[in-house]
Amino acid sequence: MAKKITIYTRTTCSYCVQVKRLLDMKGKTYDVINLDEDLAAEAAIIAKSGARTVPVVTVTDDAGDEQVASIGWNPGALLSAVA
Repeated sequence: MAKKITIYTRTTCSYCVQVKRLLDMKGKTYDVINLDEDLAAEAAIIAKSGARTVPVVTVTDDAGDEQVASIGWNPGALLSAVA
């Protein structure tokens, strides 16, 4: 089973666009949660990652464990986590 990738983003985030473009180029599917529209998700991802910036990308494995894969524009960490 494939890893579940979630991108936490904001409407005006240019790095978020780059993360999506990179994942698209690698043929990865992902969910997008816009923190401008979901305040509960914003509080949850800040608590989980400690980051107040976006994008925050999480990867959930087959066991259901969600890990923060990358914060901000970090293609090396992102590609390593989704491989």
